[in-house]
Amino acid sequence: MLVSYGGNQEDWEGLAAWSDEDMHRMIAYMRDLDAELRASGELLQSEGLSGPARAFVVRGGDGDGPPIVVDGPFAESKEVIAGYWVVDVESHERLLEVARKCSACPGPGGKILNQPIEVHPIMSAPDVDPDTLAPYQK
Repeated sequence: MLVSYGGNQEDWEGLAAWSDEDMHRMIAYMRDLDAELRASGELLQSEGLSGPARAFVVRGGDGDGPPIVVDGPFAESKEVIAGYWVVDVESHERLLEVARKCSACPGPGGKILNQPIEVHPIMSAPDVDPDTLAPYQK
């Protein structure tokens, strides 16, 4: 999973000041990148995320009552997650190439934003004998 960061809350709010041309250029770049990855069969899923003002945190509480919900934006958050891609690539080199393209999204005036892209391998569940789970399924 490739995770894209869009700066902080102030940067996110700064998107409103982008020209229509800059916004269309950025969106077209992302759509073209997704189309390229889809055509190669490497794109499993991708989404842009809403701004931090619409984000919230849910905790399970004590398990008997309602969940605990805390509204955003979150002052302790230094960076905002802007979106993600789930890809299935053949090599580490290809992964780096895709991540570089994700980072190279154009910003105002077409200048490359050079956004940080975190790479998180997705783990698959280990094979487990159902009989060994019996004590935990009560």
